[in-house]
Amino acid sequence: MAPLSSADTETATRPPRHREATLYAPLAGASARTALPESAPVGDAASLLAALREQALSSYEAAELPVWRRSGFWTTSFAPLDLAALEVHHHEPAAADGADVPLPQAAAKRLPERARAGRIVQLDGSVISVELAESASAQGVRLCSLEQAAAEGSEAFHRHYSQRLTSDRNKLEAANAALWTGGAFLHVPAGVVIEDPFEIVSVLGSAGSAQHARVLIVGDRASEFAVHEYTLAEDFEGQALHTEGFEMYLSDGARCRLAHFQDLGPGEVYDATTRVVAVGRDAFCHWLPALLGGHLVRQHLELAVTEPGGDMAFRGIFFAEDAEMFDMFAVDLHEVGPSGGDVHWRGAASGSARASMEGLIKINPGAQQSHTYLQIHTVMLSPKARIDAIPSVLVSADDVSASHGGSVGELDEDVIFYMQSRGLDRTAAVRVLVEGFFEPVLGELADEPLEGVVRAKIAEKLAAARAEIEAYAAGR
Repeated sequence: MAPLSSADTETATRPPRHREATLYAPLAGASARTALPESAPVGDAASLLAALREQALSSYEAAELPVWRRSGFWTTSFAPLDLAALEVHHHEPAAADGADVPLPQAAAKRLPERARAGRIVQLDGSVISVELAESASAQGVRLCSLEQAAAEGSEAFHRHYSQRLTSDRNKLEAANAALWTGGAFLHVPAGVVIEDPFEIVSVLGSAGSAQHARVLIVGDRASEFAVHEYTLAEDFEGQALHTEGFEMYLSDGARCRLAHFQDLGPGEVYDATTRVVAVGRDAFCHWLPALLGGHLVRQHLELAVTEPGGDMAFRGIFFAEDAEMFDMFAVDLHEVGPSGGDVHWRGAASGSARASMEGLIKINPGAQQSHTYLQIHTVMLSPKARIDAIPSVLVSADDVSASHGGSVGELDEDVIFYMQSRGLDRTAAVRVLVEGFFEPVLGELADEPLEGVVRAKIAEKLAAARAEIEAYAAGR
């Protein structure tokens, strides 16, 4: 037997790694505010923002680009990103006379023609247009850049900004907190009901660009509204970076349908995003991210019930192709009870793509009568694709119901043969199978124009990988 090398000896003597050491941790109410010194001047929105930026900048300068160990066969690493070569590009905003500003090409391609309550568009580091329907404005709805909300001394900004987002866990999180520009702010006052969705659009314009997006949404008591966020990139070659800090707070009895559509194009675009939604007393949120493109996508998505009676429906889809790499952490957090929750994610990977979907139910001590279920279902569409589906539960209360399940599968050749025997050609059979796999989640968008955008992108990915998918299914 060959002698052990020094590395082998270290491995043999090192205590076994606990499983949680490779998993992510929820924010669970952590806030950048708590690290501010008592002497920090935070009496108004502008001074609070300045203090938090200064704190985040210190963390940014001290930290290295993050690397996370995700499983036994791969890591999530931003080390290849040449951060020093990137810069924030700025653009002229809308004219003061209200003249229309043309949409960036990526947005014009993806955004559906539809009725909307308002739209804010950010290109790289600048908000270039804001529009708000008169009916919404007349009811006191505020939609503007986040910078403007801070400068105007918004009480909602001062109360909620960074209430549940941190700025010191890694360099990219700190970069977002310190360096964001533009941003989006939406405040829906108490009792206001808005039927058409608000659109928040972020576009990366070119290689060499760093975009640090920031979103704050506040839904006051008994408000009802919908938000669609689009994260897009133009077609280009070369590195670019999108970071985002997103937070939404729903007060007593508020209801929101929240959806995200992400397509960062074929370039070498890195994405580091943290999104947190806090659901108050008897409030409800239906949240559906659709993550459909990016060179390296790392997202932390956390939906928390923070007051008794809160309820949530947390849905999501992802589809990685070619050499894309997706790393997602979705948290269903119950801080108090009674509360409800239901998490259902579906994902696919083709080419040599890799994806890790980790879902966590966390029920805090005292969150009695919380009821929730987590399921993650995935399908691999090529022999080189790799997917991890990691559902887990951490329960610290005894009067609850919480369970989980997950699956990683492949296309069934017998089912394809059956569908061909009923008149479909092979290409149509494969397409129907994959589209049908996503349908239980897609159907819950309950918005036909947005459904069309998501379905079109899935169809594009299927068409691009058609020969590979069919060959893989036939060879099994």
